[in-house]
Amino acid sequence: MLAVSVALGTASAWAQAPSWDRGLRDEAPERYTVARGDTLWDIAGRFLRHPWQWPDVWRVNPQIEDPHLIYPGDTIVLYDCDGRPCLGLERGQNVVRLSPEVRRIPPREAIAPIPLETIRHFLRDHRVVDDPESLEELAYVVAGDDRRIVSGAGDRLYARGELASGARYGVYRRGERYVDEATGEVLGLELESIGEVRRERQEADIVVLEVTAASREIRDDDIVLPLESRELERELLPRPPDSEIDGRILAVPGGVRFAGRLQVVTLDRGRRDGLAPGHVLAVEQRGEQVADPRTGEALRLPGSEAGLAMVFRVYDKLSYALIMRATRSLEVGDRVHNPASLVGRAGR
Repeated sequence: MLAVSVALGTASAWAQAPSWDRGLRDEAPERYTVARGDTLWDIAGRFLRHPWQWPDVWRVNPQIEDPHLIYPGDTIVLYDCDGRPCLGLERGQNVVRLSPEVRRIPPREAIAPIPLETIRHFLRDHRVVDDPESLEELAYVVAGDDRRIVSGAGDRLYARGELASGARYGVYRRGERYVDEATGEVLGLELESIGEVRRERQEADIVVLEVTAASREIRDDDIVLPLESRELERELLPRPPDSEIDGRILAVPGGVRFAGRLQVVTLDRGRRDGLAPGHVLAVEQRGEQVADPRTGEALRLPGSEAGLAMVFRVYDKLSYALIMRATRSLEVGDRVHNPASLVGRAGR
């Protein structure tokens, strides 16, 4: 049976709050039956005003050391626990309080806390080089077999540069160059995956490669790099950043300007700013630009909260995030910052 890894326990995190409505949604159901395909974020969102805070709910409860596995068909029950909300789990006819007990099932059967497949698909096709100038020192395609201009799976390629044996390599094409509009600083260069190759042998500075997979034709001057790890952080749990973040949506990969729920965006903040995988940021839609009726001066109206983004891959100066909630269309240039928090450490 498919299972969902969910960390909903007794809501003792709300013990610090004066009343239920500080943590619970007004329309929180008394009972919810878990459905196939649910994620932790989805389930928490039915009960909590801020679904990304579910790890804090169980982390502050000394009786709960690990997340619980809840299966499709199980029912989560909301009840009164000495004046504060508690969540129980109904299996069959009995209601039991969630405990530290963990039901062990094969990891492949557990549903992820967020839509990880969307992220994996994106990471397969995109990566960032922090210093674009370093590309000049990397291996690059110089020719295809039989003087072909383009190559595909099963073909042989020739690249110039040093490539170690045993490693797995990807072939990439230069994408968007990200620049800080305010300072002119280069934040990174996005690379688009073209295919994968296997090193056959090296002769002087020419390496012979076999194309093992190709999503597009490989061309001369495409870059050859060791494949980036596509494993997602096991601790990819939603939480507020530990430091103050004030940044912008730099781009929506794919060449579009607008983004909605479950779309990936590029942020102009990264590791050096304190971001890490799992950090949740509020997205503030930029206010409209208007002209002062008296002076003609261009004015930017105050923005409004429009969604939540969860960071999943971080580079030195920028990062990728998944839009988890969008109450309106989000756009390049919209602000990202620490979310308001009832339980968390940052954003108070």
